[in-house]
Amino acid sequence: MCRVTNDHDRTLLITLSGQDRPGVTRALFRALGPHHVHVLDVEQIVVRGRLVLAVLVGASDHGEAGLDAAAASATSVAQELDMDVQTQFGADEDSDRRRNRIHVTILGAPLQPEAIAAAAALIADRGGNIDRIRRIASYPVTALEFQGSGVSVDEIRRPLVEVASTHGADVAVQEAGLDRRGQYLVVMDVDSTFIQDEVIDLLADEAGVANEVASITERAMAGELDFEDSLRERVALLAGLPVDVLERVRRRVTLTPGARTLCRTLNRLGYRIALVSGGFTDIIAPIAADLGVTDVRANTLEVVDGHLTGRVTGPVIDRLGKRTALESFARDYQIPVRRTIAIGDGANDIDMLEAAGLGIAFNAKPAARAVADTSVNVPYLDSVLFLMGITREEVESADARDGISPEESRKS
Repeated sequence: MCRVTNDHDRTLLITLSGQDRPGVTRALFRALGPHHVHVLDVEQIVVRGRLVLAVLVGASDHGEAGLDAAAASATSVAQELDMDVQTQFGADEDSDRRRNRIHVTILGAPLQPEAIAAAAALIADRGGNIDRIRRIASYPVTALEFQGSGVSVDEIRRPLVEVASTHGADVAVQEAGLDRRGQYLVVMDVDSTFIQDEVIDLLADEAGVANEVASITERAMAGELDFEDSLRERVALLAGLPVDVLERVRRRVTLTPGARTLCRTLNRLGYRIALVSGGFTDIIAPIAADLGVTDVRANTLEVVDGHLTGRVTGPVIDRLGKRTALESFARDYQIPVRRTIAIGDGANDIDMLEAAGLGIAFNAKPAARAVADTSVNVPYLDSVLFLMGITREEVESADARDGISPEESRKS
């Protein structure tokens, strides 16, 4: 057993484990009380009725004798409770381990042991340490949060994303600290992100020009047209449609699973939510209002005498326009860019994904995944909450207070 000479640096780690029951924590701390030690750290967890309680205490005015007596008392408590105990003497923690603290969130549906092993190995290989692990969700994905130290976000963010993806998992790496407690701005793309549809395709279907619009889209994806040119060409094919077609298209739109839960939870926290889209305000704004989203940047279809003219009015919201919108919202709400989250799936989301404090590629195309800080490859938009350290239990508890059952919560 290792001993050190400076009493003020001396510590004793007590680890108690066994079948959980009421009174274990009380019994241990009552036993430690008479020995004049002081508590430095405590961790307790119960998994399927199995308790692990770790207590780190330091020497007080009784020095080494107090710690020795505390260890003996802890052993006696364990014997009385028919539990296992380990006691370990050592020195106080190195202050360097408190630097470069990070949060790593790993998601999977299902989450495979190999993904956790690969992530843990990479952190260790880069000189980091995993100090704590907690589960933050079991539905609709399994999500774990590692609290680590000794390595910076920049050192491991990209390598972790890459190694986890080989095992079917998604990873996000963020700095620990007060920023995780502050207000966030969450900016989302709409088509194939916030909703499951492409609005221009729904409008083209109403106009009977679906094939023509699809052909223009293919040319744009091949790099033959930029976004603005392709948008104007596609909108021109809608000329003559009666304005009431917009309401029919709105009714056809399908929200991405988890979109309501995400917005409901962020609104409860007082966070700002914005939708930015290369689609159309007439379709998006009513959907946003229904979900409590007040900020929308999208394109505006020109209407004359109750019919679409085949033109858009005002500036086109393209790739640069989305980034400009994110920066503008952050400035208006006085939220630092490092506390912004952008979510998108396509090439015209790249600029805002790069600009945001955390860029999330949601079921995205390769170009978007290549620049994003992390990817989410499960079809549940509320999984973004877990990357922010918000647990499934907290979401469902808040829903329950508002009369929303777990079943309703999980369907929205």
